[in-house]
Parts: sequence; C-alpha cells; structure tokens
Amino acid sequence: MAAGGRGVADPLSPAGVPCAFSPLNQAYFALASADGQLRVWETANNRLHQEYVPSAHLSGTCTCLAWAPARLQAKESPQRKKRKSEAIGPSNQIDLLALGTAVGSILLYSTVKGELHSKLISGGHDNKVNCIQWHQDNGCLYSCSDDKHIVEWNTQTCKVKCKWKGDNSSVSSLCISPDGKMLLSAGRTIKLWVLETKEIYRHFTGHATPVSSLVFTTVRPPSESQPFDGVTGLYFLSGAVHDRLLNVWQVRSENKEKNAVMSFTVTDEPVYIDLTLSENKEEPVKLAVVCKDGQVHLFEHILNGYCKKPLTSNCTIQIVTPGKGKKSTPKPIPILAAGFCSDKMSLLLVYGNWFQPTIERVALSSKEPHMCLVRDISNCWAPKVETAITKVRTPVMNSEAKVLVPGVPGHHAAIKPPPSQTEEVESKRKLGENEISIEERLGALDIDTKKEKDDLPQTNSFPVLLTQGLESNDFEMLNKVLQTRNLNLIKRTVLRMPLHAVIPLLQELTKRLQGHPNSAVLMVQWLKCVLTVHASYLSTLPDLVPQLGTLYQLMESRVKTFQKLSHLHGKLILLITQVTASEKSKGMTCPEQKAKLVYEEESSEEESDDEIEKDSDDNWDEDEEDKESEKDEDVDEEEEEEEEDAEEKDEENGEDRDVASEKELNGDSDLDPENESEEE
Repeated sequence: MAAGGRGVADPLSPAGVPCAFSPLNQAYFALASADGQLRVWETANNRLHQEYVPSAHLSGTCTCLAWAPARLQAKESPQRKKRKSEAIGPSNQIDLLALGTAVGSILLYSTVKGELHSKLISGGHDNKVNCIQWHQDNGCLYSCSDDKHIVEWNTQTCKVKCKWKGDNSSVSSLCISPDGKMLLSAGRTIKLWVLETKEIYRHFTGHATPVSSLVFTTVRPPSESQPFDGVTGLYFLSGAVHDRLLNVWQVRSENKEKNAVMSFTVTDEPVYIDLTLSENKEEPVKLAVVCKDGQVHLFEHILNGYCKKPLTSNCTIQIVTPGKGKKSTPKPIPILAAGFCSDKMSLLLVYGNWFQPTIERVALSSKEPHMCLVRDISNCWAPKVETAITKVRTPVMNSEAKVLVPGVPGHHAAIKPPPSQTEEVESKRKLGENEISIEERLGALDIDTKKEKDDLPQTNSFPVLLTQGLESNDFEMLNKVLQTRNLNLIKRTVLRMPLHAVIPLLQELTKRLQGHPNSAVLMVQWLKCVLTVHASYLSTLPDLVPQLGTLYQLMESRVKTFQKLSHLHGKLILLITQVTASEKSKGMTCPEQKAKLVYEEESSEEESDDEIEKDSDDNWDEDEEDKESEKDEDVDEEEEEEEEDAEEKDEENGEDRDVASEKELNGDSDLDPENESEEE
C-alpha cells in the first residue's frame, strides 16, 4: 500500500529515493540508493539482509520498485520452499521485487535466490519507468513510463500482454482497485481504466504538477443500499510533485463530479505515503505522510463525503540529534519512510542516510500533537554485513615458492649490493646497535638505493610503461613514452600494446590534444598510428562513437577554419610572387653603370708618377676591354699602321682631345712613355 518516491533527475519528478516495505508483516525494507544499488534491510534487527548491484546500475539506475503482493507469495511459497529446502528462514522470505529503471527495462529480483530472477525488456518502454504495480490475483505487472504508455506484463513469459497509450504526456503513477478490475493512472489528470477492455471509465481533474502517489483508501462503499460494482463509491488518495495538498477523490456513478471531495495539508512535498484501509464506513482511515523536509504527518479521518476545509495533521513526528554542550543546537535527522505495523498502533520509521538507514518501531500516542525523538546516529555509519566476511580466504604460501618482485618484465627489479654491506648490517644487529641507517636497511633488502634521475626507459619497455601509466594515471611515466619523436618507435609501441589499453590511450591523447599546440603535433602522430594499427579492433566496439565524441568535436573545431586559412594562404603567396616579380623587373631596367673614362679639363702638374702609371694601367685595361668588344669588326693591319702614324703626328701637335677619342675608338694598346712625358 506504500507509494515510494522515484528518481530525482527531472525537476518535476518526485523527491526521495525508491523504497518500500515488504507486504508480509513488513519483515524487510527495500531501498534503491542513488548509486544504483538495491539494498534489503531486516526491519527487526536493522541488519543488511541482501545487496544487489545491477549490471547497468550507472546508466540505468532504479527509478521505482514494488514488492509482489502477499497473496501471490502465499500461493508460490510451498513450491518454492520445496525447491529451496536449504534456505534458512520461514516461507515469508519468498518474494519477488520488481525494479523499474531509467532506460525502460524492468528487473525482477528474487530475495530468496539473492540474484536476478528475470528481465522484462522486449516490446516494453523506451523511456524512464515511473511506477510499477502488481496485480493481486493473476500475477500480472503493470508499468507506466515517460513514453506516455501503460504496459501489462506477463511475468511468467516475460512478455508484453498489452500496451496502450495512457496520456498525452508522461504517465507518472498507477494504482489497481481492490477487486483487481480497475486501474488508476495519472499524469497531471487522473483516469480510471477498465482492465478487461482498456477503456476509460471515469476522468478526474488531477493536479497542476505530475502525480507522484495514487492509492485506494477504502475497500467498501460507505452506503450499502445499492449493489456494489467493485469501484463505485470508493475513495482514493493522490499526491503530486511540489504540492502540499493530498486530495481525496470519490468514484461516483455519474460522470459530472470530477473534483476532489476533501484534502489533507502537509508542510512539504510528499515523499512516502502509507495508510490503513477502511474496512467499513465507521472505521477511520489512518494516514502517514513522509514529507521532503524529513517530517512525518499522521492523519485519522472517517471518509463520509464532501469536506470543504483542508484537514491538518493530528500528530507530527520529527527526529533530531542530541546537542553536544549547552550552546550547540540539535540537528534534524531526515525520515526516509514510515509504515504502519499490523496492530495499527505503532509505526516503523526509517531515518538517517540512504547508505546506512536506521529502522525503529515507535508506539503512537493519540494525545501528543507533536513528537520529537532524540537519536544519536553518529556510530551507525558502518554497514553490518556478517555473511560476506566468511567468503574471504587467505592463500597458503609455500616456502619453496619463488615470489616475483614487481617491475618491468625482462629487467632486473633490484641490484644486489656488495656482500660487505649486508655483513656490516648483520654485525651491527648482533652487537645490539639500534641505529642502522635507512640506506643500509634497503641495501640488506636487496633494493638498489642509487636511482638515476634522467634514466630513459629502454625501447622494448615502452609498451609496458605505456600500459602501466594508463592504468595508474602516472603523468611522468606517460610523458616519458608519449614525448618521443621517433616514428618507428611509436609504431612498435602501438603494435605491442594490449587491446584493453587502446581506448584509455585514445582518451589520454584526446586530453593532451587540447593542450599546447607543440604537444598536439606529437599527439597527432600517436593518434594516426593508433587509428591505423588498431582499426579492426575499434570497428568491433558498439559504443565507439560516444566514447570518442570529444575527439570528433575537437577535430571538427580544429578543421573548421582550415578552408578559410588555405584561401588566405593562397592569396598571400600570390601577392608575394607579384611583388617579387615587380621588384626584379625594376632592378633590370636601371642597372648600375660605371664610367669607362673620366676626362678632366685642367691637368694637375702635381700628380705623381705612380698616379700617372695607375691611370695608364687603367687605360690599358679599358683598351683591352674595348679591343675585345670590337673583335667582330674586320680591320686590316695596314689601316691600323696608318692610323698609328696619324696618331703620332697629332700627339706632336698637342691635340689632346683628338688623341683620347682616337684611342677609345681604335683600341690602341701601345702607349709610349715618351709621349706621356710630352703630354705632361
């Protein structure tokens, strides 16, 4: 009858954790913690009975759970007890626990076997399961989900019997009528379905937020004058997310009345609800509501029609820690769940933290409007697991066995010191000297105390170092391997590394690619080699794309501007080529020219003989150049002699200008020193 809270990932999902008491005498309390593990506690002695970790407890965490009803367990108990004759304990331990997950699958866990009984997957939900309800008689299971559908399961065959759309939005809660012929479902509105035809029998207004709890509060209608069809006249209760009012609805024969007939007010959002059913019209309904603020509100009311004013609680229960010292204030301890015991005069309270909750039975007093229980839970953090200790066995060591020292395979892990050092330690020990240095002790243990700081690893140890560095996340060891620039060494290392280290290596390379650009150049070489060598292994991984999602995004962001940069690079090269070509053409049109002969009108008499000789030598060179340039012209030797005679005559007459021009034109190579002196 309890309605437990479910997952808290969505802001409009119920607070708290999925939990429920077992139906037979509340002997067990099941709690699906936030880490995805199921823990079953014994309520009598507050001991951890069983612990189960689903295979997908991190990706598909438990969002809701429900115990199989007591009638089903009573039918199955003799057969199961015979099959499990060695099981310790009475037949009330024989039960199944249904777990709904965040991925849409439903697990059936057997607390007798201590393992998974079966799994309901095919044809069911494709989104988070919000609520699970067992049918009291036929053993069917009903579940609702965020995918807007309600599914009827056959737990024997683990297959879907029927699936239909329950609402236009997600269906958050379910409840089966006492006779098992009707089903309540709720999203924001509440619908009553006929299970045989899967048709809507009644509509109810519902709440402004998703309904988190649905439970019938009566089994017989208040007035028995007219024949009872199994549902007309019954009352049911509903609680919603972020709603501090619990509404009570009555199933009427006419379809006009859709509003709640009364409501209960609490201090915060309801997390866990338990109640005692009203068997007749004179028996009041007892209601225990655990709120998000950690308090429990108790209500007691006879359901007799419409009540306008919201009803307040008759009693409130809180638990606090004892204050240490005079000035310290007590701290509240949150209550996780509360359930009525079979005598209806006491309450089982579960409080503390979800990892190590404390379960206590509290007697109810009708006179006290407020109960504050002081409890010290500081020493209750360690879980009490007695059965697991016996499974640990210590291995028996043989004296002849050789123990291998941890180290790199193929290398010596330790270098033995000279024997004199060991003898020295032994002699000191014999003499009773207490002061032995740590270096001597390490030497006696055959451990090399001299460690070279800049000792690079050997080539054949790179795969081992890489694997150890990835497993231990050793930054220095990974740097030694990944900072190598030898491509052959990189390829050999990748070839020899084990396959289980490929994905961790890719993740490490992705992390380093996001760092400095200089390190990214090296990491690209490693990445290229890994993807080339281990392509066949990587193609077999089904979840490769989500694992390498960061790498894909990184590559896309890096390559995003490559096309623009290449266009810009092409334009810059074109501009530089044009500028270089234009400068080259300008330089060719204006070359530097030196004058072959400089003529001065007034000759200096102070010029030394050296300068004259220098000038004559220059003229000699220039005449040689002129002669070479005029080799193409055919000049007769006779004409040259005539011109030389004419030259001599002109020199005697003192015609300097004509002499210079004729020398330049004729390329005369004979310079007579006498003529030079005459010129001076």
